Amino acid sequence: MEEDSWRGIRRVLIPAAHQPWGTIWFDWVTVNRVARQSGVVLTLGSNTGIFSYVYRLRGLPSAMNMDGIEWKREKWTRAQRAWLWLNERAGAHASNCLIADHPEIARHLHTHTSAEKITTIPYGADEIAAAPTEPIRALGLESGAYYLVIARPEPENSLLEIVRGYSACRSAYPLVVLGNYVPEARPYHRAVMEAAGSGVRFVGAIYDRAVVESLRFHARAYIHGHRAGGTNPSLIESLAAGNAVIAHDNRFTRWVAGTGARYFSGAEDLTAILDALESDPTILPAMAQASRARHREAFRQEHILPRYERLLLTLSETGA
Repeated sequence: MEEDSWRGIRRVLIPAAHQPWGTIWFDWVTVNRVARQSGVVLTLGSNTGIFSYVYRLRGLPSAMNMDGIEWKREKWTRAQRAWLWLNERAGAHASNCLIADHPEIARHLHTHTSAEKITTIPYGADEIAAAPTEPIRALGLESGAYYLVIARPEPENSLLEIVRGYSACRSAYPLVVLGNYVPEARPYHRAVMEAAGSGVRFVGAIYDRAVVESLRFHARAYIHGHRAGGTNPSLIESLAAGNAVIAHDNRFTRWVAGTGARYFSGAEDLTAILDALESDPTILPAMAQASRARHREAFRQEHILPRYERLLLTLSETGA
């Protein structure tokens, strides 16, 4: 194991294999290393929540950010869903405090434990007030002249509906799709790419943060198709960039994006929204302004981080 420092934080780097068992082994090694120390434990995600009983046995107070309702995601097999469901319940029981990133996640967690044990703290993002144009020009794009999608190519993220809806609209602006598509190995990836019209551009997975920020900031609008989970970080980052947001209509995204966004349930809805934006481009500035207002209201890091600090300090003092 190696150690380094990141923004004043000491990090222990533990290698892990990419297979599911590798993630489980990584978590087990991490938990046992942490359990030999003192202080308060903050765990991000409940996928191996059963390991949190180690902290209870060692007398360490622990908080767990439960993230989304992972076992409901369509990509998992029945066995994987059963494992995730078991660990969600175990993590909810073993941890002293549960953190929900969305009010709907808090309501879901209340089915496992008392409301007093649950604290709702959404994710946050730094505001993006400016970004260079060089990264988007390198991709052959112009500022304000493309729609953007950033999502893993999974059915629950509505990529097929988005591509079909865009391909049927009258827009002259391209749809830029970020993500790692392997059509020869994944039938869903192949279906998405085959449904794409000439205006859809698959630019691959981009992990350079500066490039992604430029893509967000200069997009005409951001299209968000996620149907599962709570407060999605990608959607928060788009609000922080002042994107006009077009999002899948569900209980999670409506709370996050607020009343200034436009919402779709399927491909036909999205086509109608995009055609309306083409007919009246004055709609977009109001949507962008609403996104910035929603970010400043609920998702600024200056609001989010002190809530984590207060929670962890209270847990340290009381142990519960």
